[in-house]
Amino acid sequence: MDVPWEDFGWERLGNGVGRRRLPGWDATVALVAGTTGVLLCDTGSTLREGAEVRRQAEALLGRRVTHVALSHPHFDHVLGTAAFAGAEVYGSAGLAAALRGAERELYASAVRHGVPEDEAAGSADTLVLPRHEVRGELTVDLGGGRRVVLADLGPAHSSHDLAVLVPGAGPDAPVVFCGDLVEESGDPQAGPDAVPARWPAALERLLGLGGEDAVYVPGHGAAVDAAFVRAQRAALAERFGVA
Repeated sequence: MDVPWEDFGWERLGNGVGRRRLPGWDATVALVAGTTGVLLCDTGSTLREGAEVRRQAEALLGRRVTHVALSHPHFDHVLGTAAFAGAEVYGSAGLAAALRGAERELYASAVRHGVPEDEAAGSADTLVLPRHEVRGELTVDLGGGRRVVLADLGPAHSSHDLAVLVPGAGPDAPVVFCGDLVEESGDPQAGPDAVPARWPAALERLLGLGGEDAVYVPGHGAAVDAAFVRAQRAALAERFGVA
């Protein structure tokens, strides 16, 4: 299962676990491989970007992505999903309803951030809704003892935030893919769908999910530790006046 992640421009985080920081917005996409299944966390900002991630995943692992987890409903995390035909798509409870009919809004957001209009339109027109909704926590079995935990932590950064925990095994520390609940390459962004009053509590739940020794992977930026997440929680609480 061990693969040369760095040769493909990916960061290896453990046996069968890695991520890539996509160009443009430094957004993370992540792969978790078991013996029978492969889970991808987030799919990029366009259908073209999703297709590139799919090609790289297949080159890395020699097989296709079978599961997709969407961390939240912003364009740079969901518009590549249609590239993964046949994959089982997961999101937090209510995400499908939030995305249904949101094509125009996602298109406008993508164009506003610099995606060419025709590419944004084609990506929004092929928007994929999650078939599987996570309430609380859900364990997905990828085979060979590799299980991942999907956790509904929203609303916080967005209306629907989902984190992915890869439990530690052997010498590998647990890895938590945080979506934009945590950001390292800039200050956390609170858009119109954010619920700032609940964001610090979501980070408390995130720390409880991963524990003190986990590697926390932000939606944008370098991997961080529990101390960074705790400091960001305190900064958000102060920023938004939350105890």
